[in-house]
Amino acid sequence: MTDLHPDRRSSALSHLGATMARHPKTVLVVWLLAVVASFGSALGVFTQESLFDRLHSGEPSVSGENQQGRDLLSKAGQAATDQYMAQVSGVDASSPDVARAAGAAAKRIAGIKGVQSVGMPYVVPQGVQSPQAKVFFKDENPASDGFLTVVTLDPKLSSAQGTQVREQVDRELATMAKALPGSTVETGGLSELISSITGQVEKDLRTGEGVALPVSFLIMVLVFGGFVAAGMPVTGAIAAIGGALASLLGFSYLIDLDATVVNVVTVLGLGLCIDYGLLTVSRFREELRARAQGMPAKDIPREMIIEATARTVDSAGRTVIFSGLTVAISLGGLLVFEAQIMRAIGSAALSVVLVAILVAVTLIPALAALGARRLLRRGTEQAPEHGVFSRLATWVHGRPVPIIVGVLALLIFLALPVLDLRLTSSGKELLPKGATQRVFFEDLASHYPTLNGPDLRVVAQTTPEKAAAYAADLPKLNGRVVRGTPEKVNENLSTIGVDVPGGPLGDDAREMVRLLQDHRPDFPTYVVGQASGLQDFTDSMFARAGPAFALVALATLVLLFLMTGSVVIPVKALLINVVSLGASLGVLVWIFQRGHLEGLLRFDSVGALESMIPLLILAFGFGLSMDYEVFLLSRIVELHERGYSNDDAVVMGLQRSGRIITSAALLVVIVFSGFVAGQLLVIKQTGVGLAVAVLIDATLVRMLLVPATMAVLGDWNWWAPARLRRLHARFGITE
Repeated sequence: MTDLHPDRRSSALSHLGATMARHPKTVLVVWLLAVVASFGSALGVFTQESLFDRLHSGEPSVSGENQQGRDLLSKAGQAATDQYMAQVSGVDASSPDVARAAGAAAKRIAGIKGVQSVGMPYVVPQGVQSPQAKVFFKDENPASDGFLTVVTLDPKLSSAQGTQVREQVDRELATMAKALPGSTVETGGLSELISSITGQVEKDLRTGEGVALPVSFLIMVLVFGGFVAAGMPVTGAIAAIGGALASLLGFSYLIDLDATVVNVVTVLGLGLCIDYGLLTVSRFREELRARAQGMPAKDIPREMIIEATARTVDSAGRTVIFSGLTVAISLGGLLVFEAQIMRAIGSAALSVVLVAILVAVTLIPALAALGARRLLRRGTEQAPEHGVFSRLATWVHGRPVPIIVGVLALLIFLALPVLDLRLTSSGKELLPKGATQRVFFEDLASHYPTLNGPDLRVVAQTTPEKAAAYAADLPKLNGRVVRGTPEKVNENLSTIGVDVPGGPLGDDAREMVRLLQDHRPDFPTYVVGQASGLQDFTDSMFARAGPAFALVALATLVLLFLMTGSVVIPVKALLINVVSLGASLGVLVWIFQRGHLEGLLRFDSVGALESMIPLLILAFGFGLSMDYEVFLLSRIVELHERGYSNDDAVVMGLQRSGRIITSAALLVVIVFSGFVAGQLLVIKQTGVGLAVAVLIDATLVRMLLVPATMAVLGDWNWWAPARLRRLHARFGITE
């Protein structure tokens, strides 16, 4: 077959590759300085605050009824983060000595600048036998072995000031504990829970990288047959992590970043750099072997290395840029959603894609050029045109219809659990069992149910009298009368606490939110609570899912058309990816919602998926799926443009790209699996979901379904209307 490949030595990417090869040491020094600066900035070496100091945590929120009610309470000085609590156990709560020591501590704490009030049973004006004092005793029993202290801080305090006040409170609590032999004091609050979650993010990040990088390196040593070749993608991945953390630090000054964003975005940068590094290094070896043609590696001249690098960046670099665009498109869909956390992830991830592309077209080529002779030290013979993947493609082409039917049936079967999808927005449940703050809030709910807060609250903009009348006549829940507990905030604002069976995210709580919204009084009310916030989030998500999907689908179809000149291949790729992602989400529901593999994966099912997980899996999974689609199609299109038949292009394309796709997928699965070893539930769900998505795509889809459908369609794969063919001839992205 005649090589019809055009001469692209004058292209911009060829010039870039040649420049990287002529000045590799300069490129490495620049990248080294950038990586050191990135890690230093993110870890707080060069700044007053590290990235992790600037992270937030909480349920995903959108502008809606729940947020409006919370804003009203916050303006009225009732923000939940302003409360700091201490559970005292191991004492005789009815003892006068305990009362004296606790009362003295309360007086000292109340005198701390920044403390608004102190609540405990021994300082209630009505006395320790009053109903007001009873709720502060453990199990609401004045003769129990414990009591609760609630310290309310000034809401105007900054984060640093709040920390200082809490430290002063802790010292006074320690003094009180010394005066009460045998007592134990456990402290906590919403701010402490958030800090615990963000701290767990940092630990999980270290755990994930500590597992993923060494194992990935060992696998790449086996794949490439040497430490030098394996070290290049890993080096690029480390650079990507630094770039990802630095970009996140920058974004933290523009938007609030949730703690989970760090893991999600870092994992993406790690995975993409390994993918692109493998592709670039493999293509470089192929190009250099083609030029050396049996020449001893030590005798390869410098100009030949420069030519190979230029051609690598022009070919593999084009694939990387195109792949990066498809990933960016899928992540760009997150920007359509209202939830700030989705926009934060989308914005930060887009910057990480840029870092991964820069690493692939600058740092990796420079490393390849510098270590070129060692990369080929085992010989410069040409890689075989026939092998495992060409034989697999030939086998698939012999029975395409049964393979299509079988694979689609399996994917649909795996997707069936999605029909039972249930979303939640966990708080303390994100942390592993035994975590200090999770135990604190579990004990609070068990022993101090009234002070733990109601499952739902209705914020009523009216007089206390009207609010009390409304609280006594709430809508019935499943035929049961529900009573609310009114509490005056000020003359024009009250809250009505509502407790229902099953907790704040149970079915009854979700149903009660609907009833309260359907039965409004003649004054403004806002239903506040986890169930209300979850409803606002899911309503907003579904409202914008259509436009987001349309945007991603249209942009993907256009890009794939510009790459292939076909309208059939892009539509087929889109449909296959939808089915594949449905299967991945179904597996995730089966594992985490239904509680399978709890022991193996070390988690406790909450009977649902975290509310943002489906969006993340669909966006990131689609991007990674299109990543491998581009890897395969770029080779097939290249061969088809050289004049090979459809079937031959598919067989040879799979042979040339199959090893890269399989190796890259294996390594990315390892990366995601590394983060499964973490403790935070939402990160574990993300890691498992994306690992499953990549595994399904790289095996069932890319190795079986794509070759089979291309065999059935034959030359129809390349069909496009005459007008679009002319458009592609003018604007198409071809080799």
